[in-house]
Amino acid sequence: MKTKPAEATARPPRRGSQPPARPVESSLAFSPFLAGLPVYQPGRPIDEVARELGLPTADIIKLASNENPLGPSPKAIAAMRTALPQLHLYPDGNAFYLKRKLAEKLAVTPEHLILGNGSNEVLEFAGHALIQPGDEVLVSQYCFAVYPIVTALFGGQLVTVPAKRFGHDLPAMLRAVTPRTRIVFVANPNNPTGTLASPRAVLRFINGLPPHVLLVMDEAYLEFLEQPPDLVPLVREGRRPNLLLTRTFSKIYGLAGLRLGYGIGHPALVAALEKVREPFNINALAQTAALAALDDAEHTRKTRANNTAGLRFFEQACRELKLEFIPSAGNFLLVKVGDGARIFAELQRRGVIVRPMGGYQLPEWVRVSIGTPAENARCVAGLRELRG
Repeated sequence: MKTKPAEATARPPRRGSQPPARPVESSLAFSPFLAGLPVYQPGRPIDEVARELGLPTADIIKLASNENPLGPSPKAIAAMRTALPQLHLYPDGNAFYLKRKLAEKLAVTPEHLILGNGSNEVLEFAGHALIQPGDEVLVSQYCFAVYPIVTALFGGQLVTVPAKRFGHDLPAMLRAVTPRTRIVFVANPNNPTGTLASPRAVLRFINGLPPHVLLVMDEAYLEFLEQPPDLVPLVREGRRPNLLLTRTFSKIYGLAGLRLGYGIGHPALVAALEKVREPFNINALAQTAALAALDDAEHTRKTRANNTAGLRFFEQACRELKLEFIPSAGNFLLVKVGDGARIFAELQRRGVIVRPMGGYQLPEWVRVSIGTPAENARCVAGLRELRG
């Protein structure tokens, strides 16, 4: 018996059904700045590594993103629980109570403060307000990856000054300022190298900057210092209207998952930045947790003590393993391991996530966040095994 050709036996499409869509090439006109825009690569999440390698999540530790290994303040956790029944309501768009508390702590007015969805958003506010295509933005070699991203996002021209002993060469950066310079980004302590510029060097740099240049001093790791330099008086007294200090609740306060940072600047600068801030950018849980975290001095003290002990432990281990490292003022250590990508991958197979530094032009290095004593010991054991 002869069969019919496939075309004849195919059923006609049901009424209302559509034939399969054919791919159509996009003709959207994307911003030309996107072509050269770098993409930020964060530390790998535990769940992602567990899925990829088939490891139980409980067997994996993450020492990749400079998070607080002690977690959030117990007071912050308790405060968030009380706020849960009100999550159907929009948060306070102006964060009145949090701004007031920060203002009291810093001895400034609320008008000196702007809040961001992480301090990264505050960095982006500065780009919105000041960078136009062709403007220059000045950074140091081995700077935080977000500075070049913000620069490229607004069509700015990145000017990179070579590092000095892995840190900022502030005199050289000052010489690199031109009439086209709009922003200078300086992280102190610096991420990813952990280097710290002295208060005297920083003040000389600030005093040497022309008034048309905004200095964004990124102080995300300031609270890990026993005696941190205090630049707030320069803002408080109105002596430096071109200075913006940025800080975060992600590090020592242990609230990275809530995304909350803030900037301290002259009221005129803050008013300009407020114009580009999205409404309700700080959620209700973040505001509630931050208010409680500011009251928990004991948690901050414990975190700082754990970090100091962890740094000493890793430094001693690196000396024993004959691994070069950069002395750090942050909550992480930059370690020269030879082939950073390979060591990162091998540690990951052993359930230890660190940060490879190839994206920072440091392919021979990994950055290790300070964890709990047990996590630190496990990471060192992995390094020792890989050293053979």
